[in-house]
Amino acid sequence: MSKRRAVTDHAMFDEQTSTSLVALLNQTLADTLDLAYQTKQAHWNVKGFNFYGLHLLFDDLHAQLVIYIDELAERVVAIGGQAMGTIRIAGKTSHLAEYPLDAHDSKVHVNALVDRYGEYGNRVRSAIGKAEKLGDQDTADLYTTVSRAMDKSLWLLTAHQEA
Repeated sequence: MSKRRAVTDHAMFDEQTSTSLVALLNQTLADTLDLAYQTKQAHWNVKGFNFYGLHLLFDDLHAQLVIYIDELAERVVAIGGQAMGTIRIAGKTSHLAEYPLDAHDSKVHVNALVDRYGEYGNRVRSAIGKAEKLGDQDTADLYTTVSRAMDKSLWLLTAHQEA
């Protein structure tokens, strides 16, 4: 029998810090799931100018978010929490505005995603500081990675607003 302890056999943080980190990560998980499926909504329904390019861009943005969904959920579990990653939970707890379900025109989709990626990016940047304040540099690093990617995604989206 191994004498090595599993990660779950010891606490990385005190209970209050763990609870705060899990809540922070689960909120971001909900927001990220919501953003991923709002992006997919745009992918499925975009029409008009630059349809094909936007269709592919939206799909690429969704695929990137799926990677971060997994990273965020696994971080929750790694620090001893329960990942709250169902679509129903995300729908109830996401801070993002509802997507305009009547959107079809490419410019409406781009503008809606710019608004949401901008809001999401601001929330992620705020989470970097919160994780650092809680003494979890690893979670802060995860948020920094997500933030950098969202800045690039927002740049790609805003470039289409000038067309």
